[in-house]
Amino acid sequence: MGVHMTSGLDSVFAPVLVSASGDGFHAPDISDLFPPVFAFEGTVLGMDRVMMIRLVMCLVLVLCLVLYATRAKLVPGRVQTLMEMGFDFCRKNISEEIIGQELGRKYSPIITAIFFTVLFMNIAGIIPGFNLAGTAKPGFPLLLAVFSWFVFVYAGIRETGLGHFVKSSLFPPGVPWVLYILLTPIELISTFIIRPFTLFVRLLANMIAGHFLLALTLSASNYFLFAHLSTLSPLGILTFAAAFAFTLFEILVAFLQAYIFAVLTAVYVNLSVHAH
Repeated sequence: MGVHMTSGLDSVFAPVLVSASGDGFHAPDISDLFPPVFAFEGTVLGMDRVMMIRLVMCLVLVLCLVLYATRAKLVPGRVQTLMEMGFDFCRKNISEEIIGQELGRKYSPIITAIFFTVLFMNIAGIIPGFNLAGTAKPGFPLLLAVFSWFVFVYAGIRETGLGHFVKSSLFPPGVPWVLYILLTPIELISTFIIRPFTLFVRLLANMIAGHFLLALTLSASNYFLFAHLSTLSPLGILTFAAAFAFTLFEILVAFLQAYIFAVLTAVYVNLSVHAH
């Protein structure tokens, strides 16, 4: 089996796996997430389609922020209004609401950066020609999870001091000291390993699932409507409708996962800075 763009719908919307002879229907599989390297092969800078998507979306995000910073007007236009709504949402509805007004303002830029980074990477999954989220491959979600964990540790040490942060994280108050033999290892694993791991898995799993659902319905649409005309061809209308519905759903998931990631980061920061 080899990877290439099939004719019809998939040539516009989604790369799928087809056999070398092109016979029969072949659903996308896990190899979609590990495309071949097309540049700098054999080096640490090896470039594949996923890395290209990440770089492009990062550049688009940076460009949007630069244009906003340099061309902001007193009377905002539609794009500026949309950007400011996003900034206000992250500051008021996430940072200040969870962490508190004073500390929320301090950590709002970090929470906002996390939200928009995850959002832009996720939204690539429904862009024709990309059709794969930058967060659908383990590396970037893991990097985001580690960064969120670093923010949690940094905020706790900065606001409460190293000793107090470690004590509050590993030694819950009001517990007989004998139980610390059992509770401290549990708290260590839960706080410093499970938290970033669950952030990583939640984001990765949702974006992989979304990619497979969308690619599967588009592949079926291509098969029934273009590659295999028969009495079953009307099914292509149903699969195309399903693909359209999944596209709308993926937009919702892209925003929702960005929101959840930012909210959980804010929750972890709140736990570290308000530790007892």
